[in-house]
Amino acid sequence: MKAIFKDKPGEGLVMKEVPEPTKPGPDEVIVKIKRASICGTDVHIYRWDSWSASRIKPPIIIGHEFAGTIVEKGDMVEGLEVGDYVAAESHIFCGHCYQCRTGKAHICQNLKILGVDVNGAFAEYIKVPARILWKVSPEIDPNFASVMEPFGNAVHTITVEDLTGKTVLITGAGPIGAMAIQVARAEGASLIIVSEVKPYRIELAKKNGADVVINPLEEDLVKRVKVLTNGEGVDAFFEMSGNPDAFRQGMEALTPGGIASVLGIFPGEGITFDINNLFTLKGIKMYGIAGRKIFETWRIADQLLKSKRVDLSKAVTHVLPFDEWQKGFEFMMRGESGKVVLVVSD
Repeated sequence: MKAIFKDKPGEGLVMKEVPEPTKPGPDEVIVKIKRASICGTDVHIYRWDSWSASRIKPPIIIGHEFAGTIVEKGDMVEGLEVGDYVAAESHIFCGHCYQCRTGKAHICQNLKILGVDVNGAFAEYIKVPARILWKVSPEIDPNFASVMEPFGNAVHTITVEDLTGKTVLITGAGPIGAMAIQVARAEGASLIIVSEVKPYRIELAKKNGADVVINPLEEDLVKRVKVLTNGEGVDAFFEMSGNPDAFRQGMEALTPGGIASVLGIFPGEGITFDINNLFTLKGIKMYGIAGRKIFETWRIADQLLKSKRVDLSKAVTHVLPFDEWQKGFEFMMRGESGKVVLVVSD
């Protein structure tokens, strides 16, 4: 089968022929992949940045966002059958640590990540533990099912608290930020403000339903937010960019007693900010978002797509043949795409 590999340390990836996965273990399944989508993490691995160099051990098949059908299953697998249409949780949880046993499997102490710690989904077939699979509603297009994992990041970030009638600020309109705009609307937000600096992503934010898009390089974000909210500031701040300045501006724009939900990953060892005046004395409630709640978030994501309350055709901007994967990575690295989906099979 064809697979996309990080074959050795250094920049770049290769596609090559490798053996198909063999007979699944008792609790495993083999999935024929229909669609796989490119994540920012895959771009980090392609570029071989300091995180990748410290974490990835080549050779390894990368990729962790996919949808497909089960073609073989182990003897002990229950609740899934050959022919089932599935997507996968990329967080391979152990099932027995404190977090797993108390409903927090997404932050498992023994977590392994598909396409990072074990062979991933940029291939024609994949063998995975059955416990990480979600049976997808048949109404959901495979192009959208393949991005349910990152869409779940947006869902988890946005749904930490009730947004009915609330004003919100989203910093960063990359693919997940764009999807988050639609989720916030579906959750009842009354005003959705987005901060973004890249022209392509500014248009992507508008396409996905932002009420106001502000370029903080061209105008004072905090002042504009205060004008838009009658001097109050937003009720909820969702950080999707991983930019330290965006985080600080978002915290300034947040009304006292508001909520902050942080998905963005910041460079180096983190950031500094005025914790006294922007957090403690404002009475802010802050959530750290790591992946998706397993499988609470998946249920919400599935229903939002099935009911068409969210239209991912506005966030999936490129659908390419599997052999044109290099072109997809180029779109991603230039910041000129939403989600990029690779068609692996029909």
